[in-house]
Amino acid sequence: MKKTTVIPGRRKKYNLLFMTLPFMVIVLLFNYVPIFGWIYSVFDYIPGISILECDFVGLDYFRLIFRDANVVRTLKNTFIFALIGIVLTPLPMLFAILLNEIKCSPVRRVVQTFTTLPNFISWVIIFSLAFSLFATDGVVTSLIAGITGKEVTSILSSGESVYWFQTLLGIWKSLGWSSIIYLAAIAGIDQEQYEAARVDGAGYFQCAVHVTIPALMETYVVLFILQIGNFLNTGYEQYMLFKNALTANNIEVLDLYTYRIGLENMDYSYGVAISILKSLVSISLVVLANMVAKKIRGNTVI
Repeated sequence: MKKTTVIPGRRKKYNLLFMTLPFMVIVLLFNYVPIFGWIYSVFDYIPGISILECDFVGLDYFRLIFRDANVVRTLKNTFIFALIGIVLTPLPMLFAILLNEIKCSPVRRVVQTFTTLPNFISWVIIFSLAFSLFATDGVVTSLIAGITGKEVTSILSSGESVYWFQTLLGIWKSLGWSSIIYLAAIAGIDQEQYEAARVDGAGYFQCAVHVTIPALMETYVVLFILQIGNFLNTGYEQYMLFKNALTANNIEVLDLYTYRIGLENMDYSYGVAISILKSLVSISLVVLANMVAKKIRGNTVI
């Protein structure tokens, strides 16, 4: 009787496959099983009643989206925040390049630690910190008022300052964490390229422009396309905490509006319809961005 020989390389592949199975199950449970809930968008769902007993409304909620003035308003805010975020996408890459140029290892580690730490702080704590600094009687507001001798309006109550202030808070929170992948990519650059550039007389700036940035462009394009896919997914925690009566019109984004409609107003069907449309737009943007990357660079990156 013949014995079946198992090739070591094939056994290794099976081991790797079994290692990924728990994560595949998690993705299936939390990302694909909830898609079944999309069925609520075509029913006039009432909590506590079986969906089979609810009225079938077809695409009525999807048509309502295009007639809802609040959707237009929140979509405009979402686009503004997303566009500002896209314009500032090179910042983590530039920060990683500058951080890599710090030759003193202890100083570099301290800077990286302090810039990465805010990513692990919840928005609730950040709001408390911002409130103590920028409220009407906050430290910074009182200091500016004392220096200028004039009454200063709190930046937290200024509708005109919402876009740039919230963007700056988001950058401060995520800059260090977002730069980690670029630091890893910089570590993988062949050092002989830098040596050859220095032999040709290139300084630190020329090395960064002609060696580091071109080597990081592949990583940047991948992250840029992923951010394009999340164009409408700005989240809601930050904006929900900083929202008040004076900033509501400018700070309410589509995710926050969906949360308010679906959970606070308990209009689940309409909230699901908005989420479905948002998901379809996000998928379309990823495909479009990948096609543009293929046209520009000659290959797809995702």
